[in-house]
Amino acid sequence: MSPRPKVELYCDGACLGNPGPGGWGCLLRVRTAEGTREKEASGAEPETTNNRMELMAAIRGLELLTQPCLVELISDSQYVVKGIQTWLKDWKRRGWKKADGKPVLNADLWQSLDTQLARHHVEARWVRGHAGHAENERVDHLANEAAHSI
Repeated sequence: MSPRPKVELYCDGACLGNPGPGGWGCLLRVRTAEGTREKEASGAEPETTNNRMELMAAIRGLELLTQPCLVELISDSQYVVKGIQTWLKDWKRRGWKKADGKPVLNADLWQSLDTQLARHHVEARWVRGHAGHAENERVDHLANEAAHSI
C-alpha cells in the first residue's frame, strides 16, 4: 500500500455584504513521490454569508481529492479552524446543537465538511488574513474574484 499523499489545502471565502453575493477559493498543493502538483478552484453563490463561503472553500477543496490524504488545511477563518479542531465533535455528540441548546448555524455545511473530514486525516491551522501570506492572499483573490463574478 502506498503512503497517503500529503496535501496543503489553502481556503478562503468572501462575501459582498453579509449576506450578499459570495465566493470561495481554494488552492491544493499535493506532494507525492512523483513530485508536487497544484490545483486552484473557486465558485460563487448569489445570496450567502461569509461563514458559508469559508466552509464551502474547505468542503470543495477536500472534495477535489480523489483518494484519502494527509491534509494540512490552512485558513484565515477561526470559525472553520476552531470548528474542525474543537466544536464539531461536541456538536455531533449533542445532535447538532450548540452548548446553549440552539441549533448549529450552517449545520448543512458542517455536516458536509464532516463527511469530507472522515475521508482524510486533516489538521487545521489558522493564519492571519491580509498579512502577506502568499497562498492565503491567492485564495482570498480567488474568492473575491468569484464573488464579483455574480
